[in-house]
Amino acid sequence: MDEMEEELKCPVCGSFFREPIILPCSHNICLACARNILVQTPDAESPQSSRASGSGVSDYDYLDLDKMSLYSEADSGYGSYGGFVSAPTTPCQKSPNGVRVFPPSVPHPPQAQHHLLPHTGVLPPVPRNSCLTCPQCHRSLTLDDRGLRGFPKNRVLEGVVDRYQQSKAAALKCQLCEKSPREATVMCEQCDVFYCDPCRLRCHPPRGPLAKHRLVPPAQGRISRRASPRKTSTCTEHELENLSMYCVQCKTPVCYQCLEDGKHSTHEVKALGAMWKLHKGQLSQALNVLSDRAAEAKEFLVQLRNMVQHIQENGVEFEACLVAQCDALIEALNRRKAQLLSRVTKEHEHKLSVVRDQISHCTVKLRQTTGLMEYCLEVIKENDPSGFLQISDALIRRVHMTENQWGKGSLTPRMSSDFDLTLDSGPLLQTIHQLDFVQMKVPAAPILQLEECCTQTNSATLSWKQPPLSTIAVDGYILELDDGNGGQFREVYVGTEMICTVDGLHFNSAYKSRVKAFNSSGVGQYSKMLVMQTSEIAWFTFDPASAHPDIILSNDNLTVTCNSYDDRVVMGNTGFSRGVHYWEMTIDRYDNHPDPAFGIARADVMKDVMLGKDDKAWAMYVDNNRSWFMHNNSHTNRTDGGISKGATVGVLLDFTRGILLFLINDEQQGPVAFNTLEGMYYPAISLNRNVQVTLISFIQ
Repeated sequence: MDEMEEELKCPVCGSFFREPIILPCSHNICLACARNILVQTPDAESPQSSRASGSGVSDYDYLDLDKMSLYSEADSGYGSYGGFVSAPTTPCQKSPNGVRVFPPSVPHPPQAQHHLLPHTGVLPPVPRNSCLTCPQCHRSLTLDDRGLRGFPKNRVLEGVVDRYQQSKAAALKCQLCEKSPREATVMCEQCDVFYCDPCRLRCHPPRGPLAKHRLVPPAQGRISRRASPRKTSTCTEHELENLSMYCVQCKTPVCYQCLEDGKHSTHEVKALGAMWKLHKGQLSQALNVLSDRAAEAKEFLVQLRNMVQHIQENGVEFEACLVAQCDALIEALNRRKAQLLSRVTKEHEHKLSVVRDQISHCTVKLRQTTGLMEYCLEVIKENDPSGFLQISDALIRRVHMTENQWGKGSLTPRMSSDFDLTLDSGPLLQTIHQLDFVQMKVPAAPILQLEECCTQTNSATLSWKQPPLSTIAVDGYILELDDGNGGQFREVYVGTEMICTVDGLHFNSAYKSRVKAFNSSGVGQYSKMLVMQTSEIAWFTFDPASAHPDIILSNDNLTVTCNSYDDRVVMGNTGFSRGVHYWEMTIDRYDNHPDPAFGIARADVMKDVMLGKDDKAWAMYVDNNRSWFMHNNSHTNRTDGGISKGATVGVLLDFTRGILLFLINDEQQGPVAFNTLEGMYYPAISLNRNVQVTLISFIQ
């Protein structure tokens, strides 16, 4: 519990909290310390000050700081008006944290001239022009007539401090030792007696009725003795009313009178007990996450400490190897040997310095985290709902904030324990003055960044990086993919970039991918293999980039026509190389009986003639009565049946059977044998200005 001690000390006096109060910023401070760091604002300097100082009023009770209260000055920033007091002739004092405080004798401020309230004999509540600056977040708070009594007392923190101080007291003694009591080892909850081991065996044997008694450690027994029933808290606004509800908007316990005539009358309220259980559950859940982080941090510290030993061992081994190599050379090498040893020593010290700094930083963070956890666990043990709810939100935020501090990268070593240097003893004697460390290791295996790797239609994007602690130079990378069907790997990229997009892959295929790095020493190991699945459906549109300039596209490149009377070619933006593919088109406009052609083509097909005129395309051209198949300007397979406005033309490309089949209004116009299907083929059509076609479906 030593780590928790910092949570239980006042930031002003540095001692354990005594009568702690909760500031609006959720920080705590001793009531006495709050009195010490109160300051008076410049508003107190008024023409009435001199009249008040000479009024002869000697009663200083109206300046009793416990009668002032917060009247809300949010987000005022850091700063206090310690240089202004009621009488400039009286010097100001400073608290341990440097904030100016009231001097012991201050001339009476102008409020002394206010008359007493009738029939009461007390002064009315008026602003006292005093402010309090939080010593932790430096937020300035201005007080009015209730002053420090307006701040709620942190009974939970007070109880935790009390238990902690008592647990740190002298060890409990056995209550049955006759002469010199020995240290107690257990306490019986039923007998309510502390026993040492000999007295327990003699007076409380584990048999008979005593076998059912519960024995606990002395510290736990002391706490159970000290446990008190739940306290009933009263409202700070209405001192005679008990707190019974919880204002959700203000996040504070309230009484029923606050709901009837106070500022909470229109706010959403919930039962105090329900919110107490809810916030305890939230804090427990947050602590579970933070506990996991703390466990990881402990393991990380062990790893860092082991790294220190490994660095030292590797450093000693490396130095010994270096000395052995240098001693084998002639005397001319001795001067260079000293320089190399110096470099190794610097590298050794640098690695140790980095790791030790990280150990120190991580140890401090872990100590703070452990302290916060122990404090929160003690807070959860409290039975005071309102007291707990006063601090639960702040504790939950602190736990989440502390957990976030153990986020990504904080538990990763900043330095490798390896010395990636090897001495090359091959140079000749005349080049000894150029002797230096050279890298003789191949690069480590790259790491594929899965979150950035993806596929889109028939293309795949892969991204990778070097291991975080690798210091070996890399000249480039080699990306390899198989054929998508379990075949041999092939190189698809060689270069220095660490991201690559591969186009033109097969649809509905699973490609295995891997990458390796290389430098002047050779090629490193492959990365882990990644399987990339291309799209099952070959979605495509017409491609404006490869179309003839006379082609006109619309409807998101799904509708095509032409502004020329000559036939012009347009292709799809996706190519096929295997599988079975089918797509359909509708004839939106058909004037003067032209001969549009539908089929497939390679990327280098002629774009200013009818599709099928060269050897790069296979097509069916059709008029209003019949159709023909054409390839390399050869016309075959004449079939009756033409097209008109509203007709549907379908194209079936089957790589597995090597055929190309056409349909007009679902009537087959083929098939045509297609035995030379190797490479990439694109859907294509040719048309003139008398025809308009819309692509309506793309099915694989």
